[in-house]
Amino acid sequence: MMDIPLRLLAWAMHLTVFGLLAMAVVTVLREDQVGIAAGGVLLGALYAAGPSAEGRPVAGPVWLGAVTALWLALAVVSAPFVWPAFPLLHAFVRVLPLWLAMFGVGAVTSAAILAAVWHAGELMVPLVVGPALAAVVVTLLALACRSMREHAGGPVQERPAPPVTP
Repeated sequence: MMDIPLRLLAWAMHLTVFGLLAMAVVTVLREDQVGIAAGGVLLGALYAAGPSAEGRPVAGPVWLGAVTALWLALAVVSAPFVWPAFPLLHAFVRVLPLWLAMFGVGAVTSAAILAAVWHAGELMVPLVVGPALAAVVVTLLALACRSMREHAGGPVQERPAPPVTP
């Protein structure tokens, strides 16, 4: 029974990523920035490959690193690409061990704030508070999903530490 809400939340997160990417691509196309738009389409394709990489000890973090690096490059060159970061934070909690996910969430949120402020040309309270609140909400949602999965007996992405051999 828990499977249905988890699937709906996953679909909602995916649709949010693609919706924000589509708006960013359309925005940069209107400004005749075809190369940046192509980067946005590439980011969408790379993000779409995520479900096949999740749950795999090496492929998941490599995929997440590639998505994050491409997102960061796009966010630096074009303001509309700052905002797709927030649904991506959900992927950090799904793919990485919790301690590393929280570090990643903090780093990506900080990068998004810095990019937004840089594009705006000045520090404004909404550019700091908005992304910070969004990161908290997305992270809490991802943690709730993780907890629901755990209570339902499904796999949790937390991997045990490798055994120590003398």
